[in-house]
Amino acid sequence: MSDKKIPTKIYLTEDEMPRYWYNVRADMKEKHPPFLHPATLKPCTPEDLYPVFCKELVEQEFDQTNRFIEIPEGIREFYKMYRPSPLVRAYCLEEALGTPAEIYYKFEGNNTSGSHKLNSAVAQVYYAKKEGITSLTTETGAGQWGTALSMACAFYKMKLTVYMVKVSSQQKPYRKAVMETYGATVIPSPSDTTQIGRKILAENPTTGGSLGCAISEAIETAVTTDKCRYVLGSVLDHVILHQSIIGQECKIALDKYGITPDVIIGCAGGGSNLGGLIAPFMGDKLNGKSDARFIAVEPASCPSLTRGKYAYDFGDTGKMTPLLKMYTLGNGFMPSPNHAGGLRYHGMSPIISKLYDDGLIEARSYEQTSVFDAATLFAKCEGILPAPESSHAIKGAIDEALECKKTGEKKVILFGLTGTGYFDLAAYMAFNNKTMTDYIPTDADLERGFATLPKID
Repeated sequence: MSDKKIPTKIYLTEDEMPRYWYNVRADMKEKHPPFLHPATLKPCTPEDLYPVFCKELVEQEFDQTNRFIEIPEGIREFYKMYRPSPLVRAYCLEEALGTPAEIYYKFEGNNTSGSHKLNSAVAQVYYAKKEGITSLTTETGAGQWGTALSMACAFYKMKLTVYMVKVSSQQKPYRKAVMETYGATVIPSPSDTTQIGRKILAENPTTGGSLGCAISEAIETAVTTDKCRYVLGSVLDHVILHQSIIGQECKIALDKYGITPDVIIGCAGGGSNLGGLIAPFMGDKLNGKSDARFIAVEPASCPSLTRGKYAYDFGDTGKMTPLLKMYTLGNGFMPSPNHAGGLRYHGMSPIISKLYDDGLIEARSYEQTSVFDAATLFAKCEGILPAPESSHAIKGAIDEALECKKTGEKKVILFGLTGTGYFDLAAYMAFNNKTMTDYIPTDADLERGFATLPKID
């Protein structure tokens, strides 16, 4: 902990912004297992992925040796519109909790998309434009990724089709409105616009959808459309690479005041913000320079780390993607439609999964009413209405701070505030009206998802 008076907000100058993304895989002593081709079950090659993803992104996906990858000048200039983002000392929250801990949060909500997702969206659209791609497809759950990508596509004059999880499109119509304002075509998923969507609807006409469904539809559209590629907002290694700018800015800001975090906490759905936040700090731990703890917080209704299996699985419900070794609930798992906090993906980033399996990351899950309790307290203390996704990390940070109060330890706690909750007011209304309920999958529910795992010897 620092003896200096820490300002409430620690800002970096533009000149202090990172010029390189940090590739944590380069420092991992044992890499995560390779993607497998679904037809041959042999490790994927870059050529296998070129029909789906932009070539530069595929190269980044396969790069496990270069610790630093230069951020192109065009992307850095775009970043300057909303970065560096502030690192905030949560003095008022500390006082409300009566904790001896220092609590810091990295606020990623100061752009129109309202989240960290823009960090990778602009990079992916930049590379697509450079390659001569004319349109993109993607999926979105809570809508943060779709909103961010629609902003980036509007800037680079790129056509975009977004398959939005049906229940999310119903719960969050204003996210859809923002995407359409930026020129994106938004289709609730599953839909009748694709073969896989029609198949899913035939089997389950009343389904609220899942990210796995939406991914399948987006990929099908990409591979059947000329000069079109699919882009993904989480899970994959190149997305965590782009998001490493979050952790690097944190580290630079903390180093200014001689602050070393003891506990670093992030919400976990697919793993992009958590991976980006912890990346440089994890690099220090992997190299024996730190003994920080890392905590992934996920919803109890979609508990891929805390109750999932570490296995090869498809990234989508339609089984069109390569097989990824990850913590997963099974590609056929359908999260409860009453879950209002995003983080609906059935699996977890291969990087995060490997670090968790190696014991380098802890994981915990929370019911959504306790998460919204934490969100409300934070809003009252810190003046920001947090996204439900981010509020999982807030709940984890509060619990750690209260443990410090109990033991008298003066720990430094850092968490990621990935975005704002102003598009999530229906969920806040349900919480305030006490109509929000908790749902925890039974073992039988999980077994139905596990039954969809591919059989691999």
